[in-house]
Amino acid sequence: MDSFDVAEFLELWVFLEATPLLWLTITVVAYAIGDSLSKAVNRHPLANPVILAAGVVAIVLVATSTSYTTYFSGAQFVHFMLGPATVSLAIPLVTNWPEVRRHALAIVFALFAGAATAISSVYVMAVLFGLDSTLIWSLVPKSVTTPIAMGISVEFGGIASLTAVFVIATGILGAVMVTPLMNVMRIKEPAARGFAVGIAAHGIGTARAFQVNPVAGLFAGIAMALNGLVTALLVPIIAGLV
Repeated sequence: MDSFDVAEFLELWVFLEATPLLWLTITVVAYAIGDSLSKAVNRHPLANPVILAAGVVAIVLVATSTSYTTYFSGAQFVHFMLGPATVSLAIPLVTNWPEVRRHALAIVFALFAGAATAISSVYVMAVLFGLDSTLIWSLVPKSVTTPIAMGISVEFGGIASLTAVFVIATGILGAVMVTPLMNVMRIKEPAARGFAVGIAAHGIGTARAFQVNPVAGLFAGIAMALNGLVTALLVPIIAGLV
């Protein structure tokens, strides 16, 4: 490629960079690449599509010296869909209501135990390490889906953007660790495995559960949806106690 072609390409890039559609397209293509690579290695836990897609996007942003603000101008459309996607989790809950009702008692106990543990353990560890209140409340809702977590964080003085980072990191770690951890613990029931990862690792963990087993995915989705509600109710109570 000669110098004229390079200059022409850079000129075209500057034009495209200003359009939100470019970054939306790059985000979708990056996930498609990540998902294809994950399939190629038989859905190995370490080959999580979200991790791979984030890596592809990061490389593009660094290579083109693009700011996060510019990138998010397009990626915000994906971010907007998180809300409707979370609400749509009510569909499998209704569709599979007989199966859910059969496990109702276990679900209620596991839900409140998981939500309370996720909130209180983070708060206790944050206090022990001497973190300030802003960082603590940015961390507390890390186990629920991003739109709910950001809302809770802001309500109690946290930083929404920082909470989003913690939520994504939690989801990725949960999705990577869930299969080997459950195997070590000899938990074989798909419903139990799915519900656990749904509470601990929200949407990213739920996506992983669906890849492994449809029943696990169903219960992970239910756990993710209900955990958002329960966490939103428990955080003010715990905040009042501390």
